[in-house]
Amino acid sequence: MLDADFFRRWMTATAASVAREADRLTDLDSPIGDADHGANLQRGFTTVTATLEKEAPDTPGAVLTLAGRQLISTVGGASGPLYGTLLRRTGKALGDAPEVSEEEFAQALRTGVEAVMTLGGAAPGDKTMIDALVPALDALPDGFAAARSAAEAGAIATTPLQARKGRASYLGERSIGHQDPGATSSSLLIAALQEASEATGE
Repeated sequence: MLDADFFRRWMTATAASVAREADRLTDLDSPIGDADHGANLQRGFTTVTATLEKEAPDTPGAVLTLAGRQLISTVGGASGPLYGTLLRRTGKALGDAPEVSEEEFAQALRTGVEAVMTLGGAAPGDKTMIDALVPALDALPDGFAAARSAAEAGAIATTPLQARKGRASYLGERSIGHQDPGATSSSLLIAALQEASEATGE
């Protein structure tokens, strides 16, 4: 079972990973976006971890709902609303339970991903964060390591695609040949699930 501590570790591991990869995320964003993806996400997740330490929510749902609210209020561009919606809707789907199973979490995360798809109007193959998140969801029944591998492969697979949504879509064919920064940061979020679980051997 996954408790509030697990979800706090997930957010902390994500923040650390985003901080490590911020420059790479911005480099990926430079040719097809606003060259601020790494910096924006780093600021957002730094605020998330600081707020979680201060407020210490005691249920999985409360951890993710708070994290989502912080991202919406502190991250500029499209990233804040999209990541914030992902976590907030996942948290709301988990409800007030003190612990959730991996299956319950997977179902809640699917609710969050579907909310992101509705908000951004994106589907798999559009060269967005959805291209990492949907494969991760499909692999999640096989465990966090499988979800991580699927998300990383999904992010890499955006390279030959032409963007159909988001800032990169304005470039048309010039978006081809660049790995999508949103899919890449989403793969970091999913990879952090495995790190959070390994911290306690779950």
